[in-house]
Amino acid sequence: MSEKIELENEAEKLRVDGKYQDAADRLNKALEIDPDFVRAHLALAVVYFRLKDADKSCYHGKKAVELEPDDVFNYTALSVTYQRAWQLTQDNKYIQLAEETKAKSDSM
Repeated sequence: MSEKIELENEAEKLRVDGKYQDAADRLNKALEIDPDFVRAHLALAVVYFRLKDADKSCYHGKKAVELEPDDVFNYTALSVTYQRAWQLTQDNKYIQLAEETKAKSDSM
């Protein structure tokens, strides 16, 4: 098994145990190995939400879409990420972004 997959698996166990910062650390190490590792970006979007960091959460959600722009799942995940960012910040720009992203996934 490759090192990035091992780090991803470790991160998932840590996430389930509520050890979000440790999970983020493992996923970021996986991205050092492969910056285009989409699953790590998707997982970081979730982990950073749990750490209440809307900016980093949205960054990683957007990165997954940039890397795989033809994958409808990534757009759906990004829409959810924007909704969660709104929950954290109450900034209405995230609602608009969530709706735009959802519309894009619906049109694919």
